[in-house]
Amino acid sequence: MTKVKSKNSKVKITTQKLKFLLLTCGFAFLLFTFTFDCFAQQNDDLELTLDIASGTIPTPKIFKPNLDLSGRGYHPEITWPQNLASREALEAWGKDIGFNGLYRIQFNLWEIAQLAKDAGAQGRLLENYETLIKSINDAGGTVILDIFGTPAGMGMVLDKKSGPLDSAGFKKLIKGIVQDFSCEKKYNIWYEVWSAPDSEDFFLGRQQDYLNLYKDVGEVIKELEAKYKINIPVGAPSASSWFGAVGGNTVLTPEDSLIYALIKFCYRNRLPLDFITWHGFSTGPKVEKEITIYDKNAVNLVRDWLSYFNFDKNTPLIVDEWNYDRDVNLLPERKEKSHIAASYIPARLKNMHEVGLDNQVYYCLEDFQGNKEGVTRNVGLLYLTSKHHSYPKVSYNVFRMLKELGKETFPLKFNDEFAGMLATRTKEGLAIMVYNYIDPEIVENSLAAVIAGLSAAESKFLLGITRSGQLQRIVSEHEAVGSLLTTHRVKALLKNTEGLFNRAERFKTSPRKLKLNLKNIKGDYLYRLFTIDASCSLDCEFKPSIEKELTAQNSYQEELSLQPYSVNLIILKKKPDLPVEPPAGSPEIKEPSQAEPPQAGAVPPELPVAKEPPKNDNAAGK
Repeated sequence: MTKVKSKNSKVKITTQKLKFLLLTCGFAFLLFTFTFDCFAQQNDDLELTLDIASGTIPTPKIFKPNLDLSGRGYHPEITWPQNLASREALEAWGKDIGFNGLYRIQFNLWEIAQLAKDAGAQGRLLENYETLIKSINDAGGTVILDIFGTPAGMGMVLDKKSGPLDSAGFKKLIKGIVQDFSCEKKYNIWYEVWSAPDSEDFFLGRQQDYLNLYKDVGEVIKELEAKYKINIPVGAPSASSWFGAVGGNTVLTPEDSLIYALIKFCYRNRLPLDFITWHGFSTGPKVEKEITIYDKNAVNLVRDWLSYFNFDKNTPLIVDEWNYDRDVNLLPERKEKSHIAASYIPARLKNMHEVGLDNQVYYCLEDFQGNKEGVTRNVGLLYLTSKHHSYPKVSYNVFRMLKELGKETFPLKFNDEFAGMLATRTKEGLAIMVYNYIDPEIVENSLAAVIAGLSAAESKFLLGITRSGQLQRIVSEHEAVGSLLTTHRVKALLKNTEGLFNRAERFKTSPRKLKLNLKNIKGDYLYRLFTIDASCSLDCEFKPSIEKELTAQNSYQEELSLQPYSVNLIILKKKPDLPVEPPAGSPEIKEPSQAEPPQAGAVPPELPVAKEPPKNDNAAGK
């Protein structure tokens, strides 16, 4: 579904609006301790020691280069899915990165139904969907098929965003699709019911209308599972935020969220709920770590809801759309300065993993431009030219880096507010990713992460200084914290925020040194360093900035200069040991040669008997 932000939307709650909602509303007193990871690393210079003989864990699947394959929003060829990226973009991704991960495809029922009078065109459209699904499955990947777009004549109103009125007809349509893809052709597909149904930009109807829509799909899935004795995953709601609800909601009332309502509804109606999805657009890499009014993050809170309603607590939780976002459609940080969005990607992934999220899907492959709906957004990994050709941004190369990570990961204790590392073991050596990302909205995002522990009076005070611009003067040290008429707790919070802001401002322009010490490493290696930074943001070739050979005897030390908003990938590939030459004067040992003729009387090896190829009745015209 083409993503566009409505200027008049009353439902979509953006990150910036959320921050002000947090500051305007009252909170109960909770036990509150304010800490920042950034103070765990006091010095600007960084140092880490990695023992490559230490134990590893399987690399979490959340670090795979997962992607929503949307793009453009318009193709002149009507048989190509209109919200899907171009063939050329998909082919490039398959060649460079492959499809061994989690891939989301927007499956537009309205668009398919529009070709009902042209069976040939409709068949080619469905064939294009299926070809992509098969390619992903053949590569070992999984498809999230996002079902949306009520066909004309089935909805409450004549709009693809409408909830269905003709329940029987809608269920018949869904049954035919699922039966064909999952039961007969046995594709590995997870069915997701709609996208952002809590927003009037994407769904027309009440919350109950959406729940009834989910029920139609869920009952079809149950019927087919019973008939074919297979598991067909179905989930939802792909809400615009984890607390989003039809009609609007804030983080202060999570029980009013669509996710809570869906879990409760599925429990009461005995419907399957195999995974839960929501969106998460932000500049903050620690969005998933924000604390709710229940003194726990959203991931743990949703797991508690699942347990309460007798669902598996370990039901997969997936952020199915996320990207660097400052609540505007076009951002230089996603194009001309896309090294900023690039460095955000590993920072967000690392925090997603640490908070216990099961998986993620980045949004999306191509920018939106030149479509009939007039939607222009530069959220893609590929940008479009005036001739509608697409080319990679530097953020594309981060996913090529993710592909290079090994299947085993070293657990690291590396706590810094801005820099982070992923160290993995590969078949041939090591792959180590290092990032340096500085959140441009770090003050607001940091306050939003901890403000749930404040009282109504304290949060009201923070609202006042934010609206007046006083907060900016405080964190930039133009106004003393000690002179403020507020509690000691708020003063401590602002003092820590002041230090965080000052460090962030310094690191936005100053590189940091990282000393990486490798222990228990021996032998000869080929060293390659790939770098993403401000030196290139568009059309950057993925090639090493440094290549060298090195020899290690139990230890090795490498120093890196981490530029602001950068990602570095070190690949160490062990060189094969050279054969040891025998000492001078040793008798020559002659290896038997397969080229020598057999001795007289020797029996030749038995050759396999060639079998006739199976007959093809169709080819024979039968």
